[in-house]
Amino acid sequence: MKKIYIILTYTGTMLSKIIKYYTGDEFSHVSIALDPQLRKMYSFGRLNPYNPFWGGFVHEGINIGTFKRFSRTRAKVYSLEIEDEQYEKLKYAIFYIKKLRKHYKFNTLGLFAVGFKIKIRADKSFYCAEFVKHVLEEANIETMLPDLVKPEDFKLIKNLKLEYDGLLKFYK
Repeated sequence: MKKIYIILTYTGTMLSKIIKYYTGDEFSHVSIALDPQLRKMYSFGRLNPYNPFWGGFVHEGINIGTFKRFSRTRAKVYSLEIEDEQYEKLKYAIFYIKKLRKHYKFNTLGLFAVGFKIKIRADKSFYCAEFVKHVLEEANIETMLPDLVKPEDFKLIKNLKLEYDGLLKFYK
């Protein structure tokens, strides 16, 4: 058995405020990590911390990039125990997209459509929640997540354990 980590965040940026307004949810972003220190979190988000409209596959960290720039980022960190085989498939799914990241785009239209409860999907295109859901599904991890997925939906995954609730910069 191995543990993976689902990280829900809210940076307080203008874009995150817009997302929060339309969804009514506490958190506006989700990432996935394979290590308990969250040294390597993966998602689809800002490629540049200063430009919210240029997005794609991102390697995030507590003290790098967007989370470093927005040090008041609130977070909930959840862990989930999975089988070794699922862990290897998950790792492969993440690193496959990482390797081909230039071929993947940020699903900007899909992100904004979620606020209107509309699903817009494009080939090789994700927003954060679509990406995390995709890699979990590729690893055969049962999530029961809806088709129109938002960061908050990840709280509903069976056997998820809350590890931390607070400012991301203070995570152990």
